[in-house]
Amino acid sequence: KIVFGTDASYPPNEFTGPDGTTIEGMDIDLGTAVAQKLGLTAEFQNSAFPGIIPGIQGGKYELGMSSFSINPERLQTVDMVSYFTAGTAVGVKSGNPDNINPDDLCGKAVGVQAGTVQVDDIAARNSKCTAEGKPAIQVTELQAQTDVTLALTANRIVAMLADTPIVDYAVKTTEGAVESVGQPYDSAPYGIVLNKGQTDFAQAVQGAVQSMMEDGTYLTILDKYGVSNGAIPSAEINPSV
Repeated sequence: KIVFGTDASYPPNEFTGPDGTTIEGMDIDLGTAVAQKLGLTAEFQNSAFPGIIPGIQGGKYELGMSSFSINPERLQTVDMVSYFTAGTAVGVKSGNPDNINPDDLCGKAVGVQAGTVQVDDIAARNSKCTAEGKPAIQVTELQAQTDVTLALTANRIVAMLADTPIVDYAVKTTEGAVESVGQPYDSAPYGIVLNKGQTDFAQAVQGAVQSMMEDGTYLTILDKYGVSNGAIPSAEINPSV
């Protein structure tokens, strides 16, 4: 078997099912298919997002599959196999009652999930606010994306930053309570994470993903979750970003 680390709080990519324990989602189906291509079974272990890469480095997990954007910082410590692409989107309450301008969040209460690329995004935005003499963003950083979405619908924050499929899914599943404003930005590939230096393993994972792309398994899974607009044509090991 292959043991995957995932943070099952990021629907539709990874989340717990109605029974509260079964882990489901796009990444789960894709990871299961990768294991099957390699003649193995997949075991997904739920983890706090910031703990997954250290868990891979420490041998707790063999792979990480949890909507990891590929960026230079992560590639310094792990290897990554690309399989999807997503940008960052801004989610607000339906009707945008707080008149949120996605290009100017200074002084606004904004939520992000801990450990995600949106944490760095909001920090950079905050630096720009203060440099221009504007009020700082009131950042709420929570461990689970589901808690960030709940904070938005419960009026504890007025906006959230998350990956495009996550905001799109929140729009679909909150019965009209959330909408997306502005255009997605900073698109980057998602990567399956593995420890550095495992060249044969990385090539095997890349080959499994590429095979899924070529035989139709890949698009069938993306279509199931309504995220086929994030499909990419080929899988790469450590693509330049």
